[in-house]
Amino acid sequence: MVGAARVSTYAGGVTVDSSSEVLAGLDSWRDLTAHQQPSWPDAGELARVSVELSQQPPLVFAGEADRLRERMAAAGRGEAFVLQGGDCAETFAELTADNIRDKVKTILQMAVVLTYGASMPIVKMGRMAGQFAKPRSSDTETRDGLTLPAYRGDIINGFEFTPEARMPDPHRLLEAYRNSASTLNLIRAFTQGGFADLRQVHEWNRGFMANRSYSAYDAFAREIDRAIRFMQAAGADFDALKTVEFYSSHEGLLLDYERPLTRVDSRTGEPYACSGHFLWVGERTRQLDGAHVEFFSRVRNPLGVKLGPTTTGADAIALMDRLNPDGEPGRLTFITRMGAGRIRDVLPTLVEEVTADGRPVTWICDPMHGNGITSENGYKTRRFSDVIDEVRGFFDVHRSLGTVPGGLHVELTGDDVTEVLGGTEAIDDLGLTRNYTTLVDPRLNHQQSLEMAFLVAEMLRES
Repeated sequence: MVGAARVSTYAGGVTVDSSSEVLAGLDSWRDLTAHQQPSWPDAGELARVSVELSQQPPLVFAGEADRLRERMAAAGRGEAFVLQGGDCAETFAELTADNIRDKVKTILQMAVVLTYGASMPIVKMGRMAGQFAKPRSSDTETRDGLTLPAYRGDIINGFEFTPEARMPDPHRLLEAYRNSASTLNLIRAFTQGGFADLRQVHEWNRGFMANRSYSAYDAFAREIDRAIRFMQAAGADFDALKTVEFYSSHEGLLLDYERPLTRVDSRTGEPYACSGHFLWVGERTRQLDGAHVEFFSRVRNPLGVKLGPTTTGADAIALMDRLNPDGEPGRLTFITRMGAGRIRDVLPTLVEEVTADGRPVTWICDPMHGNGITSENGYKTRRFSDVIDEVRGFFDVHRSLGTVPGGLHVELTGDDVTEVLGGTEAIDDLGLTRNYTTLVDPRLNHQQSLEMAFLVAEMLRES
């Protein structure tokens, strides 16, 4: 990066852009192996885009990330529960006001049910406003004898199988930034402007319950209804319940995007990745000697790390040493993705060894990524029953160990897609053909997401 440091002021602090001396130390990752990164065809153009990106206003602010760290710490202590949901991979074309609204609406609806079931605050976090990059199992894809770069998400290249679309284009980083900014603007408007009013969200859930297929949850829904009527009769301040905190998160995969959007908070002189409030390191990029762990060890955001079924206690403790050596509450979250068939076998030892270390960790369950299958008619999918069973296994393990199940990490959409088998809707192989729209991983639809919320609320009551 070149040029003099530029200072920008905003409510709550001052940030220094990425040309400052403080941020120069963040470039140590460039000397290490960075997995799952694209091969940019023009390094000079990437450098020009990086400078332009570094001069844009931050998408989120340090004070917001600090507040989220406190909320994540509460979840780690069992004083809150995290609901993190959204698309497997956002696409530029689908970032319409209606789609953004429907995802926010789905998460709010789930949160009301979980709040009642848990009798504690729900930390609401969207896989939104930045979830544009995806890791791939191969750098290339071959069709009919033609080999092209793999689709790595809209922030890098296009999904269409043409040489032009599949060529990594650094200008997509700027488009991702603009789309993230507009998404965050809408999220803030929805969650601060009355859209999140508790009474309205409950009315949406009553509409969901009007479908007799969901009669199994009638009793629970009636309990929530009585609780809200009691609050109204008791004179509860519903004006205070018209707004909610809502945080953005994404996998911090593309370092050429994360680094230019890092800023220094003038209050503390510390760097924050200002592309989102919460960033996580994926299962494929969490190498201790890799670029991702090195980069994120140097920013102050609350962080997550995905842990698969082969993760050992030693692996997890080594990640704690790198990412949270001092054991700051709320700083580090382990997002487990074990698979329904393995979680009860492999998670206990991992949790026991991390707990014995003594440094606090917030545990979240990702029941999606360990349960992928291919349907008989060739669709990449998951079974709703497997997803729920992994969540149940997550709760079972923590209950048996006396530790805290801190949250849920789910790929979902507010649309009526047909991408995951089962649920009360009984989507079958043929049903997948009706409205399968994801470009990468299958997502729970609106109805399945709410059904999950009722089932998890029951688990929270039991824990």
